[in-house]
Amino acid sequence: MLEQQWVLNNHHDKERVQKLAQEINVPLLIASILFNRGITTFEDAKNFFRAENAPLNDPFLMRNMDIAVKRVVEAINNREGIMIYGDYDVDGTTSTSMLYLFFREIHRGFLAYYIPDRVKEGYGLSKPGIAAAHEQGVKLLVAVDCGITAIDQIQLANEFGMDVIICDHHHPGDTLPAALAILNPKQENCPYPFKELCGVGVAFKLAQAITEGMGLDKDLIMRHLDLVAIGSAADIVPLIGENRTLVKNGLKLVSEANKVGIRQLVKNANVQGKPISTAQIVFSLAPRINAVGRLGDANRAVKLLITNNETEAVEYASVLESENRNRRDLNEVMFLEAAEVVESEFDFEKDKVIVVYKEGWHQGVIGIVASKLVERYYRPAIVIAEADDKGKGSARSVENFDVFHALKSCEDLLVGYGGHKYAAGLTIELSKIDEFRRRVNEYAEIHLPPNDLIPKIQIDAQITLDQINDRLITLLNLFKPHGPSNLRPMFLSSQLQIVGYPQLMNERHLRFKVRQNGAVLDAVGFNLAHHYNTIGVGDAPIDMVYQIDENTWQGRTTVQLKIKDLRVHRNGSFN
Repeated sequence: MLEQQWVLNNHHDKERVQKLAQEINVPLLIASILFNRGITTFEDAKNFFRAENAPLNDPFLMRNMDIAVKRVVEAINNREGIMIYGDYDVDGTTSTSMLYLFFREIHRGFLAYYIPDRVKEGYGLSKPGIAAAHEQGVKLLVAVDCGITAIDQIQLANEFGMDVIICDHHHPGDTLPAALAILNPKQENCPYPFKELCGVGVAFKLAQAITEGMGLDKDLIMRHLDLVAIGSAADIVPLIGENRTLVKNGLKLVSEANKVGIRQLVKNANVQGKPISTAQIVFSLAPRINAVGRLGDANRAVKLLITNNETEAVEYASVLESENRNRRDLNEVMFLEAAEVVESEFDFEKDKVIVVYKEGWHQGVIGIVASKLVERYYRPAIVIAEADDKGKGSARSVENFDVFHALKSCEDLLVGYGGHKYAAGLTIELSKIDEFRRRVNEYAEIHLPPNDLIPKIQIDAQITLDQINDRLITLLNLFKPHGPSNLRPMFLSSQLQIVGYPQLMNERHLRFKVRQNGAVLDAVGFNLAHHYNTIGVGDAPIDMVYQIDENTWQGRTTVQLKIKDLRVHRNGSFN
């Protein structure tokens, strides 16, 4: 296991922190955690803690929104054929489902949706998909979570006489497609103030603008915030600003499970009966939705999310459950094979970016395998599978390394690419993989310093155990929902005494009690069994990094510290 570097974020101006603490009547500790998240004023704190009531941005601030709304209203009035075209991941399928349900209530003409086949058509708009829309008489195509790089495909749509509206959030290329309207906060000269919406967030803004433009009841779109929350949480967008407002309100609807498909999905994931968190979406709901797109036809996920029939919901959810089990099995086999390739072929002294390819790998799970390689080796990882005599790759990155720009530096070697700072996809000729591996590592040698290859734990504050009380836990709960840019607060406590003997659970997890200043609390460390021999001998005090949890068992709720890392106490610095 790589030893992690502990980074304590406590270097804010003390007078400013104290001023905020007084203004919002919270302890200095809470004000300091807010500063770590860029929340430094009374107004920022109010919108953060009361995100469900924070105002949404005017959708018409988004570039081309007026053009898009005008065209949609025209299509509705003329009862023209409309198709929602989405990606096959969770963001794409929730975007498609949300807009389809919205249009179904306001449009009396032909309405359809289309999700491409991952293996046969690949990512984004495809020419077969455009042709299918044309054959069905579609006059307006709304692309969600894709389209920003689909230059040839949108040209074909134009030749067929279709207008295209793009709702995307991926980085635009140097040339934009000739769509009627491009809605993307990341495009140049877009004045929209919040740039971190995912695909379903941009699609929601289109629906919000249509609702306002047509003078409709806003509940027509607000009732679908459950889908916005699922797509946003699954796409790992920063949970700040407008995303926080959308997700916080949407999580309530996910927990209520008013949609029969979501209700069945929640039941199968065994997370019903309590408020749904972003973590439960990321680790329980999203993998089930993703699985059908990874291993087959993602239209099955859309069918589940839009149905209002209980019998259909049970049937579709069962399919998702089965495919998710298959996906887990495939993940495990491919990850072991990929790790074997890394151990035998990767030069840890020379190279910084892992690029692995093996004949026979399934392209549907390469993103998951890349993420697991990053987790194990803490290096950017690109996993490539063969598809139609080409390589389909998925890239994942570490903090401070922009994998999208790394791909851009090698674009002359690639058939295509796209994505974000920490996650991207690519297509490459198989014969160019070795040269690509060399070039992307040349880029990393310049842009990825050695210190960034040491995994870091960002710590919000150093506290003693006796500071953990009911009021602190109540205030920490106000930080939910958690996600990027608002991770669960992390704490450090030094010189803790272990009470009794540590226990191993399932040979992988660690459990024990710790004591400090008269306070004794339970602590559990998942997948931290490798620390057992270190702390199980002698009376040496330990330093521990953890999150504060509440554990409910047989109707009784107690405080439990969720350990993230620990070590025998070292005199002086904790690093």
